[in-house]
Amino acid sequence: MRERTWLNWAMHVGFYLLLAASALRLVSRHGMVAQTVTSLAVCGLLALAYAAGILWWNRLGQRGRLVWLGGVAAVWLVLVMLAPSFSWCAVPLLFLCLRLLNARGFAMAAAALTLVVIVAQLEIAKELDVSLILAPVGIAAMTAVIFGELQRESAARQLLIDDLISTRGTLADSRHRTGVLEERERLAREIHDTLAQGLTSMGILLQAADRMWATDPEQARAHVRRAAAAAADNLDEARRFVRDLQPPGLVDVSLPEALARLCADADDTGPRVRFRLAGEEYPLAPEVQAALLRVAQAALANVRDHAGPTTGTAGTAAATVTATVTLSYLDGEVTLDVFDDGAGFAEPAPAPGRGYGLRAMRDRLAEVHGVLVVESAPGEGTAVAARVPAAWPARVPNRDGGA
Repeated sequence: MRERTWLNWAMHVGFYLLLAASALRLVSRHGMVAQTVTSLAVCGLLALAYAAGILWWNRLGQRGRLVWLGGVAAVWLVLVMLAPSFSWCAVPLLFLCLRLLNARGFAMAAAALTLVVIVAQLEIAKELDVSLILAPVGIAAMTAVIFGELQRESAARQLLIDDLISTRGTLADSRHRTGVLEERERLAREIHDTLAQGLTSMGILLQAADRMWATDPEQARAHVRRAAAAAADNLDEARRFVRDLQPPGLVDVSLPEALARLCADADDTGPRVRFRLAGEEYPLAPEVQAALLRVAQAALANVRDHAGPTTGTAGTAAATVTATVTLSYLDGEVTLDVFDDGAGFAEPAPAPGRGYGLRAMRDRLAEVHGVLVVESAPGEGTAVAARVPAAWPARVPNRDGGA
């Protein structure tokens, strides 16, 4: 428990003031007779003993302080026997007892000190006066209650401070863990939307090259070159994870240009993809552009992996799946629609280890206050619609590692 330093020093000063006042009263009443000189000598000894405890307080320890308190009390008792006017120094001594003794010890010490004061005051008065009994009792009671309450308040405040410090530490740990989890989630989305899809495209191209190597070597080499380009793009993505920069697809190009390039690359590895731009382009926050580009990448990856070929009449296989990516600049919001005429689905039922795409798209759009709507039916294709407010407020980064 932290002690009130100013209160301790106030009691020390009060002790010496009472000591000086009692000595002056003794000299003025009795003059410099032998008993007065003896009393003043004991008074000086008491002052020195009290000062020694103040100066060596931290060195004494709890047991040493108790011994010191007993010595000071004994010298004071002798002084009161020689000169009863020094009895009022009991108030600072009562405060010391409150600091150093337990409840039972303090009660006994307070009773003893009060009794000494009453006897000393009656000795000075030479006659019985009830006020000389009630006054010391009242002063001792008030002193004990006030100082006791101050100590309880100090203890309660210290307990509250300790709880706050502990809670702050717990909150900091919780924020750190949350930041780590958010960063892991962000990296998972990035890897799913970029590296995983890029590796899938490379695998498709290399498989196609392997099948065509004997019959059409030139086309096979073209597939290998496109796979090499995809590998270079993936390398850029991996480096971006370290630098935490915006997607390479948006470096030095606008969002419509990046989407057009994405559609052209997707057209080489699977479904036929067309890009459409509606409305007049206006500036968007980099976070919004990155989110829409990633949603388009994830949606086209789903088309390639899950849409399958369409079916014509009589159940015959029809042409390859066609997808259309539409970016619309509207008043107050930007929309991105990805529609394919593939197989569609009744309820999402991803294969084991898959199915992260839709959740990742929703999480990414939520970070820029956007929403995602998915509509599909068996045999009727799938439509993925993303909508983001144009005036998107910038977020303050989380210092613990999360966005």
